Amino acid sequence: MKRVIVTGCAGFIGSHLSERLVNMGVYVVGVDNLSAGKMSNMKTFIDSPNFSFHEADITNYGLLKHLFTDVDTVFHQAASKKTVCMKDPMRDLEVNAKGTYNLLLLSEHFGVKKFVHASTGSVYGESNGKIQDENFNINPCSFYGISKFAGERYVNLFHKEKGLNTTILRYFHVIGTRQENNEYGGVMAIFAKKLSLGQPVTIFGDGTQMRCFTHVSDIVEANICSATKSISIGQIYNVCADSHVTLLDATEKLSIALNAKLNINYLPAQEGDIKFFNVSNEKIKAHFGIEFRDFDKSIRNIL
Repeated sequence: MKRVIVTGCAGFIGSHLSERLVNMGVYVVGVDNLSAGKMSNMKTFIDSPNFSFHEADITNYGLLKHLFTDVDTVFHQAASKKTVCMKDPMRDLEVNAKGTYNLLLLSEHFGVKKFVHASTGSVYGESNGKIQDENFNINPCSFYGISKFAGERYVNLFHKEKGLNTTILRYFHVIGTRQENNEYGGVMAIFAKKLSLGQPVTIFGDGTQMRCFTHVSDIVEANICSATKSISIGQIYNVCADSHVTLLDATEKLSIALNAKLNINYLPAQEGDIKFFNVSNEKIKAHFGIEFRDFDKSIRNIL
């Protein structure tokens, strides 16, 4: 890798990935429309000679075209998140499907050597007690899961029909520093903020929903391996921690780590929420040798 594009570079995961690449000496063309990303997330690398920032929306093909000259790798991290899809499913579809298609068209046109696509475990739907490996049936139960799977299918089509070197990474419950703690943020970041302020947290459902919280540094490692290891060509990987915890257990551990009193309000489960994830990460560990952080270690790195 010499010159790469990172979409969503000002976001939670995209900023961590961009920082890692810049520190590796790779030139990063950062793209973000700042709808959710923040300039402050890029403060550690925005002045680097190995980085340039471009405010652009991935749904606008014309704004992206001039950025692809001499780019050898695309890390597509920009996305409309599940919280957005519940309010505006059309925008969710436009970003996650059309935006991905735009980037794939440009990657093919400019001869990009590698396209790494960030997807989500939400494409699976409920586990129904079965292990969710990469061959598990796809049955999304939310607008978000459907739009992200549409993006995946475009990626797969460009690999099979156009010969583009692609890898799809399905993320699960990513946590870490820089994660938003507002209504569009991750549940652990939201809970950490409320606990620190002495406020009650809200759990939608009964708290027994199973999650596999994955630290952002492990997500970054998966992206780097996908771009540099030939075994990843055309592959799909679950990117998730080994440990699975209930949301209630995770919340209790977080309150202990913060030395904060825990007060929980329970509300009905939200539409499209998956209750039980039963995910296998054996494939990515076998291919890349990544050792994922467990939840206890991960929460110490988000406080």
